[in-house]
Amino acid sequence: MKILMVGAGGVGGYFGGRLAAAGEDVNFIARGPHLAAMQARGLKLESQLGNVLVDPVRACVNADGLDPVDLVFIAVKLGDTPSAIEACRGAVGPDTVVISLQNGLAADEWLVAAFGAGQVAGGVAYIAANAAAPGVIVHTGTNQCIQVGELAGGLSPRTDRIAAALTRAKIKCESVGDIARARWEKFVFLVGLAASTSLTGETIGVIRADPNMRALLRSVIDESVAVGRARGIDFAENYADQRLAFADTLPEAMTSSMHHDLAAGKPLELDWLSGAVLRMGVESGIDTPVNATVYAALKTRCGGDNTTS
Repeated sequence: MKILMVGAGGVGGYFGGRLAAAGEDVNFIARGPHLAAMQARGLKLESQLGNVLVDPVRACVNADGLDPVDLVFIAVKLGDTPSAIEACRGAVGPDTVVISLQNGLAADEWLVAAFGAGQVAGGVAYIAANAAAPGVIVHTGTNQCIQVGELAGGLSPRTDRIAAALTRAKIKCESVGDIARARWEKFVFLVGLAASTSLTGETIGVIRADPNMRALLRSVIDESVAVGRARGIDFAENYADQRLAFADTLPEAMTSSMHHDLAAGKPLELDWLSGAVLRMGVESGIDTPVNATVYAALKTRCGGDNTTS
């Protein structure tokens, strides 16, 4: 399968590296020192599931000059989605499927506007990984999973083929009939993890062991579940309990991509996480005071260290 991975950080670098190592035809779009290191020394994955060095690796700044591919994965920060769309256009043909592996809930709408509903499928990625150095991706723990599905719901041969390619690369993957619910299920937990780790500066191990911080995590999750239900998502009655139990199984050192970005002075995805819960809560008549507090506390850092408003 011909695959274009737009973004080679923790998510794109890990999953794209696994696919390339398994023999799939993978090109990466990357930039800066990370791109230069990949071109010079390859892409290295460090993981308890086995280290991988993809060398040589095909990586460039955009898809200009590439033939159309079968599949485009978008794996950049949400704020970089417009530039990612333009960077990959040259490789999107009439039969190409475009899938977002990004955080939040906004990306699918942007991709449909750019490429048309028929060329976009839904995706959900679960992994704790980050670019520890240029050309090096470090995977924390052993969890690594992708769900794919049609935006309109139901199963399809094309998402089954995508799932099969990922499975061949030893990536846990499944086609799901309700990708909208799957995206919300991740969103609920991600909002809680990002909010609690970024606001406290602590790992999930510290947060879940401390009664006050655990209550913060639970409150953020509860509000997100309430907003999702108000918008038609049929969560299980005890879904918030399930997510808290899931948090108890994660590696103690795990944090969140937003926590890493905050520590590094990079722009935050806050507007699409707690900020989105706040906005959707207002639209749906659901109070979200804890997410509102998280948003207020971190909003001046959304643009990185140089932001002033």
